[in-house]
Amino acid sequence: MTATAPAAHLLTPEVARRRYATVCALFWFPIGLYVPSLVLLLGERGLALAAVAALLSAQGLTVAALELPTGGLSDVLGRKTVLATGGVLCLAAFVLLGLGTAPWLLITAILLMATSRALASGPAEAWYVDMAQAHSGPDAELRSGLSRGSAAMSASLAVGTLLGGLIPWLLGSTGVAEATGGVIVPLSVPALIGAAVELCYIGYVLLRLPEPPRPPATLRSVLGGVPGTIVSGVRLATGERVVRKVVLTTAAVGAALGAIELLTPGRAAGITGASESGAVVYAGLATAGFASSALGARLAPLVARLAGSSGRAVLASLAGMTCGLALLGVTAPGDGQSASTPAVVTGILGYVLVYLCLGSAGPNENDLLHHRVASSARATALSVQSLALQAVAALGGLVAGVLPLGPLPLLLTAAVVGAGALMWVRAVPDGPPPGHPDGADALAASAASGEPVAERAVGREKGTR
Repeated sequence: MTATAPAAHLLTPEVARRRYATVCALFWFPIGLYVPSLVLLLGERGLALAAVAALLSAQGLTVAALELPTGGLSDVLGRKTVLATGGVLCLAAFVLLGLGTAPWLLITAILLMATSRALASGPAEAWYVDMAQAHSGPDAELRSGLSRGSAAMSASLAVGTLLGGLIPWLLGSTGVAEATGGVIVPLSVPALIGAAVELCYIGYVLLRLPEPPRPPATLRSVLGGVPGTIVSGVRLATGERVVRKVVLTTAAVGAALGAIELLTPGRAAGITGASESGAVVYAGLATAGFASSALGARLAPLVARLAGSSGRAVLASLAGMTCGLALLGVTAPGDGQSASTPAVVTGILGYVLVYLCLGSAGPNENDLLHHRVASSARATALSVQSLALQAVAALGGLVAGVLPLGPLPLLLTAAVVGAGALMWVRAVPDGPPPGHPDGADALAASAASGEPVAERAVGREKGTR
């Protein structure tokens, strides 16, 4: 009967998982390409190191400032629209990075990249959860899809970072700079390749990510809907017990990542004795970290099964991350000291363990999050989570920068992550809590009735106030 036929926008869980993983890989692979060469490229284009540092700080602050507004846009306008817009901005940023020579063009590129990152931080994951719950109901199994998407992101970053470091080196003697009058240099080629991949990403989003019908967006509906969605997301993140745990845990992890990203490059240079060779070592270590995170993400469902629940899996993963940070801390040499070979090997094992457990924790945390957040505020909740990560990561980096070199900074972050792990000692049930008005209900109903999802969501939200 036509009344029970699947809606055109619905996908099977397996297809939704595959498309979600593809979107993650296509978006993050170009970012991995430009990461190894970005600082060097900005320097070669004439920016002083202090200006580069200020520009990268501005990029982080821009992403943080736009997290909540862009998450609200996704919940009001739709996932596909926001993802495609982010892809267009990222494409423009890569073109400016690859061809721009004037400082103002490079600054514009970095700010466009920051805006794109904010736009893409939650809508793809929110799209996948919407599809899974529309097909299978609010109790839909989410861990395997979240795991696959996280693994695809980390793996694409690993491959992109490795290629992004190799491509300029391979092109160094080809004379590309002379042939183009200095417009294209070997360090800018990864950004131009990233622009080509970004075109594929935009096309895939527009053609392969179906969405339920939504009422046409107007300026008035956006201006009126986004602030309310942001308030609802923040209220949920601070009021619902499990979501609050997820946000606080993410903040604790951010403190650790901020310290690691600040201290590891210098530690790599100390091992080799030179900045240039240290940069190569750090690129290899970062690639190993991304690969470990991808493996951890793929193992997340297994960890949950062995631990008995997503909450217990988060506890185990954070405990492992704490141990990895402790290994990094106890083997860290002080200022002017050199590390022994056993300390270097132990430190590398600690680094890999941190990222392996980070990859395992993420899908299990977000499995709990999505079962407690309605579709109408899902991307906003993810933006709150991302904002907590980035804000505390910036703070963690600042604190680590003023502390003396040696074990103290990393041991302090180990204590912070350990405290985050203790929040999960008390068992947390999987699935939505009884009586929770999950957004999947609205999506499933809209599939049968044809009523716009946004209208049903607004009605339900008003009914709960």
